[in-house]
Amino acid sequence: MTVLDLARLQFALTAGLHFLFVVLTLGLAPLVAILNTRWVRTGNPVHERMTRFWGQIYVINYALGIVTGLVMEFQIGLNWSGLIHYAGDVFGAPLAMETLVAFFLESTFLGLWIFGWHRLPRGLHLACIWLVALTAYASAFLIMLANSFLQQPVGVVDKGDRLELVDFGALLTNSTLVFSFPHVIAAGLVAGSFVMIGASAYGLRRHPGERELFTRSLRLGVVVAALGTTMTSGFGYAQFAGVQEGKFTGEGPAQVALGVMTLIGDNLILVALFVLLPLVRWLPRWRRLHPFLIALTPLPFIAAIAGWLTRELGRQPWVIWQKLSVADALTPGLTPGMLIASSAAFTGVVGVLAIIDYLLIARVIRRGPTRLALGAGPEVPEPAPVPSL
Repeated sequence: MTVLDLARLQFALTAGLHFLFVVLTLGLAPLVAILNTRWVRTGNPVHERMTRFWGQIYVINYALGIVTGLVMEFQIGLNWSGLIHYAGDVFGAPLAMETLVAFFLESTFLGLWIFGWHRLPRGLHLACIWLVALTAYASAFLIMLANSFLQQPVGVVDKGDRLELVDFGALLTNSTLVFSFPHVIAAGLVAGSFVMIGASAYGLRRHPGERELFTRSLRLGVVVAALGTTMTSGFGYAQFAGVQEGKFTGEGPAQVALGVMTLIGDNLILVALFVLLPLVRWLPRWRRLHPFLIALTPLPFIAAIAGWLTRELGRQPWVIWQKLSVADALTPGLTPGMLIASSAAFTGVVGVLAIIDYLLIARVIRRGPTRLALGAGPEVPEPAPVPSL
């Protein structure tokens, strides 16, 4: 393999694994916020335990996903200095803003929510998780803003060896951003809802004493899945109207990824709308269907990776469409040995984190909503014995 092939493979592996964390974060954040809202409004202890259970899964995924994001930043700086030199003033600005949003605002609000249980007023505590969800969406918007510029560079002038931003408004109204951002948000809802559906089906089989909690969770997951799959499909197909000439022509990896994405997406919307939603009242009691619901869990993640590959491979051989090629974006002086070593390090770290993420989440699901660290009340010391006279 050439240096360019190795660099592209490294980026594909690390970015693809990181994206798995992202879609689950985008999907679970609003679901946890909805559950928290129900608890505050009703005072129902079941809603509190649901919030803690799904919130703990969210926190695990978010914490490990942050580290994989750091690996992505290191990789871009090491391997793609040509991109940074040519378009860093444009492409780098949304990424810098995303870092501020993700690492400062989102992490701060999440920290307040995690450690604010039984300390903050319920209304203020609830506001924290909604701010977490909103900042997660803002982070996704900035990432898609940068990616949409790569797909269709607008608002810039070419100064020879670099691009200069002259119209920030054009970036915000980029035609490739208008539909791609809600498409990604909807894909996150699909991933989060099917995790909730699969885990709830498992919980109903393994923890019969928690029937009410997992019944409510399963029904919420089905409703969100129906909404998410509809939005994902609608915004996904709407993007084809603005695809530049030359993309997705012929046969190649981009077309294969596109086929996988549409096949899974179209079938998930059929299942969600015409099987799960009409049967939502009876699904918790139909144990024979529960293995099927569990088996659906990985499909949204496969479709999300296929969608990301479609978007990235579709503009080859360009990093910035018809302005900067992938070869010109590569850092000069890289050798195959350097890339093999860095690939082993970066891919190893992200791969291990992905495995840990899965194992920790699976452990929480197996245990059920017992012995949860998130939101555990303060221990009340036993009263000291009264000395006898």
